[in-house]
Amino acid sequence: MSKILAVTNQKGGVGKTTTCVNLAASLAATRRRVLMVDTDPQGNATMGSGIDKHQLEYSIYDVLVGNCKIGEAIQETDDAGFTILPANADLTAAEVELLDVPEKERRLQNVLDSVRSEYDFILIDCPPSLNMLTVNAMVAADGVIIPMQCEYYALEGLTALLETISGISRTMNPKLHIEGILRTMYDPRNSLTSEVSKQLIGHFGEKVYRSVIPRNVRLAEAPSYGLPVLKYDKNSRGAIAYLALAGELIRRQEANQPAVEPRQTVSAEL
Repeated sequence: MSKILAVTNQKGGVGKTTTCVNLAASLAATRRRVLMVDTDPQGNATMGSGIDKHQLEYSIYDVLVGNCKIGEAIQETDDAGFTILPANADLTAAEVELLDVPEKERRLQNVLDSVRSEYDFILIDCPPSLNMLTVNAMVAADGVIIPMQCEYYALEGLTALLETISGISRTMNPKLHIEGILRTMYDPRNSLTSEVSKQLIGHFGEKVYRSVIPRNVRLAEAPSYGLPVLKYDKNSRGAIAYLALAGELIRRQEANQPAVEPRQTVSAEL
């Protein structure tokens, strides 16, 4: 069964796009079929996947406003191993154009539902703000992955994000939940990092991924080459960390699936 995950945080600079691109590549490396959806008008996830946002014939903007079908806009990445629904600055106009459209919050959901069966994972890179694009992503998603740095101000931003997720779950998407909280730019030598990490685990328990993403020069360099870090330097600490995250995500998904086929019985001893 496919899974749609929104990678989001209302606070910028926490490794959101880095996580979306590199998790997509790591899942693809495990032979999962992966679609990454860029819903940020900056188009950083698009560029970081090796697609020139300035040379797009169609983008997610065209799909959302009905200029083309999603299949016409999806592109294969040459090296990253996954497919992408790209974005560029045109997407800024989508919010204005969708204001008077019926069910404007469900435009992305309707689009992704038409191709969902073709993928094992669909990852949505969200803008670093709460706007119509972010709402569309959360309405379309099954769960939310929250990348965050272990620092004081990040905790304040997390509170606001949780309220947003709760509100959308109550009103528009009952299945929406926190898939996991990912600690990024992690430095265990920093006492504040360790303290905030303990608070997160104490409050959210198993929702906090065991995998952590370290500060890593290769992770910072890879986007300038239009590559996920796994293709740029597969032996780097960043690449290894995202592979570990992909493995953890897959294990969680498999653990939540039924262990037996319908009509089979399970021994009481189990």
